[in-house]
Amino acid sequence: MYCQKILAVIDPVAEQQKALHRAVKLAKMTNASITAFLTIYDFSYEMTTMLSIEERESMRSAVVEERTEWLAELIQSGVENSGVNINIKVVWHNRPFESVIHEVIEGAYDIVIKGTHDHNPLKAVIFTPTDWHLMRKCPSPVLLVKEHDWPEGGSVIAAINAGTEDEAHIKLNDKIAQSAKDFCKSLNATNHWVNAYPGTPVNIAIEIPEFDPVEYGTSVREYHQKAMKKFSDKHPLGNSQTHIEEGLPEDIIPRMAQELDAELVIIGTVGRTGISAALIGNTAEHVIDKLDCDVLTVKPDGFVSPLQPS
Repeated sequence: MYCQKILAVIDPVAEQQKALHRAVKLAKMTNASITAFLTIYDFSYEMTTMLSIEERESMRSAVVEERTEWLAELIQSGVENSGVNINIKVVWHNRPFESVIHEVIEGAYDIVIKGTHDHNPLKAVIFTPTDWHLMRKCPSPVLLVKEHDWPEGGSVIAAINAGTEDEAHIKLNDKIAQSAKDFCKSLNATNHWVNAYPGTPVNIAIEIPEFDPVEYGTSVREYHQKAMKKFSDKHPLGNSQTHIEEGLPEDIIPRMAQELDAELVIIGTVGRTGISAALIGNTAEHVIDKLDCDVLTVKPDGFVSPLQPS
């Protein structure tokens, strides 16, 4: 994937800045520049009614300056950062995801990298509301990272819906495949395409006596096999690296990621927001919620963020 400008989201309370470390590694592979971006806010400063507007602004500016110095020292102390161009930006904003998206739009960044939070007892990843907002509304790809290295010779999974006939989803498949190829080339990793397809509807098998579930299941699998073959011809990849599995994507993709010990899963998101997202949900989000590895979410071409200035 084209990557010349990286926005690394800094965690104001974390000891290890996973996003920054991953951004440095990616920048060294692509010769990209990095902006270390920190959003800060303290409601108590807004409630200091005894102070004038100018005095409150002065206090906020002092906090921003202090955190800017802290971030500069953090970057300078990282020996692995040598040779990488890292800019610093600290902003005062009470909604971190909005500040990140506004920066992405204004600065035309190619990718956003943000660290995830580990749930210590289970070592599972906890995606925060900020993570979900970025995955739904950020116009650039969003890479959510865990606390581990990207070893050479690992595995990268691209979640492909090869059986779709929708033009927008076909183009999104192409975009996912290209992103996977680029990452695999940089990491010398094995590229795996995973295509999940639905099983035989149980209610039909019960209600229609002449319905043959075995024949139906065979025909559906053959359809997806042919679709994946066509997709493979379009994006050449060895058959041993394609996986066609019966089941729901939210079950199949996390299972394959665990079996293949994947470092990264790349998945397309349609960016659904509002009531439809709350009630209907998004298949991609159900998949992401079950993954315990790095996740790169990719939007369709032409996606417009709801936070895009009109």
